Amino acid sequence: MSQAQLAKQLKVSCEACSLSELCLPRGLTHDELVKLDEYIERPRSTDANSIIYQPGDKFHAFYAVRTGGVKTYLTKKTGEQQILGFHLPGEIFGLDGMESSKHRCYASTLENTSYCALPYDKLDNLCEVMPDLRHQICHLVGHELNADHTHLLLLGQQTAHERLASFLLSISKRFKRRGFSATSFILPMSRHDIACYLGIAVETVSRLFKSLQDSGVVQINRKQVDILDMEALQNMVANCEEDEG
Repeated sequence: MSQAQLAKQLKVSCEACSLSELCLPRGLTHDELVKLDEYIERPRSTDANSIIYQPGDKFHAFYAVRTGGVKTYLTKKTGEQQILGFHLPGEIFGLDGMESSKHRCYASTLENTSYCALPYDKLDNLCEVMPDLRHQICHLVGHELNADHTHLLLLGQQTAHERLASFLLSISKRFKRRGFSATSFILPMSRHDIACYLGIAVETVSRLFKSLQDSGVVQINRKQVDILDMEALQNMVANCEEDEG
């Protein structure tokens, strides 16, 4: 895709955006979408491994992924990353700065990525006249809390096999919400990033992928994942899901 084509694609308004039902504008009227669109800063396009913000940076906006992907993470004293989450197109990130008005983690692109910025002070003013917008922001905060709880459960109670199965099922559901295949998709993150997120060694991730492939549950070709037996994958984490509920 040429730069001119990409620029044209990124000029799509909130109302016309194919990801609008996954992003902040959900439930807003036509007039409200037009008003919100006036305040959204875009396009922003960055290469892979670009830092969007880091700890200590002033919080001034939420961000919505348009294309590509973003990871949020902290760094340990050893320099290793502890990945907090992955954010796919249609998903919001940057909420970590709401409490202290400063970001507490890093946000970095996984691949060539475009995203919108939604200035918080302007959104806060809009919430006064758009109750549905305030409701959606509260929904996003609740979603982030649930995601944190799920991640803690994954790290604290699941085996390595269950962690990887849970991760693949989560990515599958999120792609499905975007209208894409739930059984055939490309992972935007590296195996090293997956290992950091799941709290296991990179070698373990590779071994588990091979085990899932040998058992006929998935087919792996570099970053391409094809789920061949969804029921078997779900059964691997059935007990964990029951405990969680």
